[in-house]
Amino acid sequence: MADFHNGGFRLSYIDEGAREGPAVVLVHGFASSLRVNWVDPGWVAALTAAGYRVAAFDHRGHGESDKPHDPAAYTPEAMASDVAALADHLGLPCAALFGYSMGARVSAFAGLAYRERFPLLVFGGLGLGLVDGVGDWDPIAAALRAPSLDDVSDERGRMFRAFADRTRSDRTALAACIETSRKEPTRAEIATLRQPVLVGVGTRDDIAGSAAGLADLLPNAEAFDVANRDHMLAVGDRTFKSRVVEFLDRHRAMIAR
Repeated sequence: MADFHNGGFRLSYIDEGAREGPAVVLVHGFASSLRVNWVDPGWVAALTAAGYRVAAFDHRGHGESDKPHDPAAYTPEAMASDVAALADHLGLPCAALFGYSMGARVSAFAGLAYRERFPLLVFGGLGLGLVDGVGDWDPIAAALRAPSLDDVSDERGRMFRAFADRTRSDRTALAACIETSRKEPTRAEIATLRQPVLVGVGTRDDIAGSAAGLADLLPNAEAFDVANRDHMLAVGDRTFKSRVVEFLDRHRAMIAR
C-alpha cells in the first residue's frame, strides 16, 4: 500500500479503479482496516466494477497506519481531517464518502467540515446512534487494556477484544481511539447536512440505532434496512452493495470531475 501524511502521522491507503471516474472514499470502522472492511467483503471490487475510482485508507491507530497512544489524536475532527488530506493527496476536488460504523461518524464530521469536497454521503452501520450515542463503550476500552481475554466479562468487550486479538491490533491505540472518537454531532449540527445521504443499517444491528430515525433528521436522506443482518454482517451484504451502487449512480453527476 501507498502512504500519505497528516497531523504528523503516516497513513496507508489504496487507490483503485478508473482514474478519471467519479471517486468514492471509503472510511472503515473501529478496530477494523481497509482490507477487513472494504477489500475482503467485496466493496472495492463492486465499486470499481461500477466505474468508480475507489480510495480507502487505514485510520490512525488501525491497520498499517501509525498508531498513536494519545487519546487526543482520535477526535472525530482530527480523523475527518485525514479524509480531507487523502483527497488532497490524490488531487480529488470532490468525492462521495462512504463510512461504516465509526467511519460513518467520521464521515459525518467530514461532511460538515468539508461540504463542497464531499457532496454525497453514505452512512453504513450507524443510524440514530450517530447523534444519540451507541451505549457505554468504556467496557470496551477496559477490555482492550485487560491482560487477556479471560479477564473480560462484558459481552461486547469480549467481542471487540477477541477481534483485536485476531487481527493482531495495537490494543492500546484502539483503547485510546474509543475514548475520544465516539463524540457525537448534535441534532442541530446534523440537520445542516444538506448533501444527499443514504443510511444503511442491519435489521438485527443492536449497536447502530434506527436508519429511518437518522434519515428523518436529515434534509435529503433515505434509509435502507439491510434485512436479517447484524452489525458485523451487514457490511458485506449483497443487497446493501446493490443499494449503495444504485444511490451513487443516481447522484453520479455530483461527483463527476
